[in-house]
Amino acid sequence: MRSLFLTLLVGTCCLSFAGATDAQIEQASWLDGWQPTSLARQALTQLADADQDGLDPDRYDASELAVLYDQLVSGPQADPVLAMAFEERLTKAMTTYLNHLALGRVAPHEVQARFDGAAGRSFDAALALQQAMQADDLELAVTAARPNFVLYGALRNVLQHYQALGHHPAWDQSLPIPSTRVLTNPQPYVGLSTLVSRLQVLGDLGALTEQPEIYDDALEQAIRSFQYRHGLTVDGIVGPQTLAALEVSPMQRAGQIALAMERLRWTPLQRSDRLIVVNVPGFMLYAYEVDTQGQVELSLEMRVVVGRATNHRTPIFDQDMLFIEFSPYWNIPYSIARRETIPSLRRDPDYLARQGLEFVDMNGQVSTDLTEEMLQAVLQGQWRIRQRPGDKNALGTVKFIFPNQQNIFLHHTPTSHLFDCERRDFSAGCVRVSEPFELAKFVLQGDAQWPDERIWQAMNAGQSQTIRLERPIPVVIGYSTVMVRDGTVYFYPDIYGHDVRLAQALSKQRAKP
Repeated sequence: MRSLFLTLLVGTCCLSFAGATDAQIEQASWLDGWQPTSLARQALTQLADADQDGLDPDRYDASELAVLYDQLVSGPQADPVLAMAFEERLTKAMTTYLNHLALGRVAPHEVQARFDGAAGRSFDAALALQQAMQADDLELAVTAARPNFVLYGALRNVLQHYQALGHHPAWDQSLPIPSTRVLTNPQPYVGLSTLVSRLQVLGDLGALTEQPEIYDDALEQAIRSFQYRHGLTVDGIVGPQTLAALEVSPMQRAGQIALAMERLRWTPLQRSDRLIVVNVPGFMLYAYEVDTQGQVELSLEMRVVVGRATNHRTPIFDQDMLFIEFSPYWNIPYSIARRETIPSLRRDPDYLARQGLEFVDMNGQVSTDLTEEMLQAVLQGQWRIRQRPGDKNALGTVKFIFPNQQNIFLHHTPTSHLFDCERRDFSAGCVRVSEPFELAKFVLQGDAQWPDERIWQAMNAGQSQTIRLERPIPVVIGYSTVMVRDGTVYFYPDIYGHDVRLAQALSKQRAKP
């Protein structure tokens, strides 16, 4: 059974950071007389281990509270003032820690993400803490706070593995640039021993009976594995991009994993028995559904093309899919019409008929008269240009609509060769899907009016048809540069710089008093 990838992925979520009331805080007691209890010891352990969830123990005064604890335990006599200060600080620290663990440390809108359609996740840290204390088991509160997504647990395990690697000696020295600028098989290389060590530490290369003297078949296969796991072109050649990825230390990867875990705390997921997730930096779409046993299964995955990193980034948000349009029209956005379509029409009048274009006014009147006056009317917003259904249509054979302010949707494309590229940010913002028929089947699953044959016919009818879904499907456009599948970890380039932005926001948050 395939488990749920709930990535990702980032946004202005309607989560509320639940704060503890004074009354709730006063209920918590870490003292027996003026001495710390065993629960206080548990709390200090939880705070000290916060880094296992990608959190910073210093943010919760873990070390300082441990010092106060030792003073109270080993002091020659009771110190009520110190004891009360310890209790107040520990309650505040635990409440903050549980809130951060459950809901994150940074509001999503601070890092250019919008999850306005999400139901959100609420969590009352003070209440969870008090209930756990009454049960004499703080792990109950931590478990309630920690996201229960399958991916979160997998990331947590991977994080601890990379933290354990720490500042591994395999990264003490940089890999030298090959004398020929790229390393190919077979070729000698002065950094061979370091390369072998790194590939073995990362799990891409197994044990060797002897140290290789050249870059050979075994090392090439290991590099291919490494490239596949890091979103690189899988060619077995150690060029500049592969070399740069090899230079990233385990501790840096641990930081990247922690950012992915932070996003999962406020990404809206599991709001329905079906879900579509697009992970932008991974260039993949995942469709999930809950089976009769209540288990979440991966039903479908496919490659996608997303918005160009340079000037047309796909926004990070969520909305419910409400419609499908078969054999769609493409209403060309004004910006594209002004920048691309109108100049093409002026250079080549035949471009209008060849691309299946037509003019439409605000009342729906259609014209194919190509004149300068008509082009000026388009520039003035009185008419627009649209592309008729057909082989040339930029939206392909089907469009999946989840109404949103950004006018983003999923759609087919005639430029299918782009799905063969490893890096696939080529669109003007919308998401192009590689298997539109399979996605349409998933979306219309359970609707007896839409058997497979009818879906295929509608996609290829050449006549636009829009239908409303019987059951809306949540769509999450997410962002995660780390993914764990079947125990294997994958890292993707931070194509939009969202990891950098989130790291900066977290740094500012830590600096606040």
